[in-house]
Amino acid sequence: MKKVYLSLLLIFSISLVFAGNPDRQGEAGASELLLNPWARSAGLHGLSTSFISGVESMRFNVAGLGRIEGTEFLLGNTRLYEGSGISLNAIGFASKVGERGALGLSITSMDFGEIPITTVNQPEGIGGNINPSFFHIGAGYSYTYANKISVGALVRIISESLTDVSAFGAALDAGVQYVTGEKDNFKLGVSLRNVGTPMRFAGEGLSFQSGNPDGTANYLLTVGQRSQKFELPSVLNIGASYDIYISETSFVRAAGNFTSNAFSRDNIGLGAEVHFNDFLVLRGAYKYDIGSVPGESTNNIYTGVAGGISLNIPFKKGSSRNIGIDYAYRTTSPFRGTHNIGIKLNI
Repeated sequence: MKKVYLSLLLIFSISLVFAGNPDRQGEAGASELLLNPWARSAGLHGLSTSFISGVESMRFNVAGLGRIEGTEFLLGNTRLYEGSGISLNAIGFASKVGERGALGLSITSMDFGEIPITTVNQPEGIGGNINPSFFHIGAGYSYTYANKISVGALVRIISESLTDVSAFGAALDAGVQYVTGEKDNFKLGVSLRNVGTPMRFAGEGLSFQSGNPDGTANYLLTVGQRSQKFELPSVLNIGASYDIYISETSFVRAAGNFTSNAFSRDNIGLGAEVHFNDFLVLRGAYKYDIGSVPGESTNNIYTGVAGGISLNIPFKKGSSRNIGIDYAYRTTSPFRGTHNIGIKLNI
C-alpha cells in the first residue's frame, strides 16, 4: 500500500505544474501522441481513464493494462479527418505475467498519403513524392493490488523523419486505477502522459551550400542549421465512472473525465456505455474545450460528439475467448469526421 500511495502522490505532485494554457497552443511537437488509434476508447472520446483495460489502456491509462484475463491482441485503423488522406495504424499485444501483473507492447504509425515534392520554380511538383515516417513504440507494465488498485508505467520511443531530416525522443506514462463497490461499480482513474525529453530535428536536410563570404576564392561552403527544440504534448487525465446493473450481465456505465493539457485548453466530457450480455456494446460521449468560443479559429478540430459500437463474438458458447469488432466515429470541423475500426482477439 505504501507503493500505491507513493505512486498517487507522485502523479498528483507532477500534476501541479499543469494548467490548460491556450497561449501555448501549437508550441508542442509530436502531436501524433494525442491521436487515438483504438475504436473502443474513441467511441467515448477518450473519457475512459477510470475503466479502460488491456492494450487500449496504453494510450490513456496504463494502469488498466493488467485488468485482462489471459492474452489480448488488437489491430486498429483510423481514417483521420475524412477527406484529408491521412490515416493512423496500430497493433498491440498484452499478456498476464503472474497473477497480478501484465506486460504490453504497442506500435503506432501514421500514413500521410502522397505528398508531391515541389520547388519555387516547379510549384506543380517535380514528379516525386515525400514519404514522412512518423511512428512510436511503447512498452508498459501494470500491477494490481487485491483487485482494487492498479498502478502502471510505460516507456514510449518516438521517431519522426523526412528525407535527410529526423527527430527522436522518449516519453514516460504513469497511471493509477481504483475500483470499489458491491460489483466493482465505482471506478476512479488518474494518468499522466507524454512526459519526456525535448526533441529536435537534425540531419543533412537542414544544410545548404553558400558562396565564400569573403570573396577571396570562388568555392562553395556547406552551412548547417540548428533547429529549435520542442516539447512533448504532456497531458493529465482524471476520470470516474459508475455502473448501473440491469441484469447479471447487462449494465449502463456513466463516465466523466477531465483533461489538463500543458499546451492547449483543458477539456471536460461526459459519456455512457450500454452493455448487453457481454455481446453488444453501444457508446456515446460529448467533450467540451473549456474556454472555447464557437467559430474561433483556435478551436479543437473535434466538435465534441463521438459514438461507437462493439460486438464480442465468442469462439464457442460459454467461452471467455472471443473476437471483438469495434467501430467509432467522431465529428470534426472542418473535414467529414474521423472513423476508427478495430479488431480485438482475446485468448
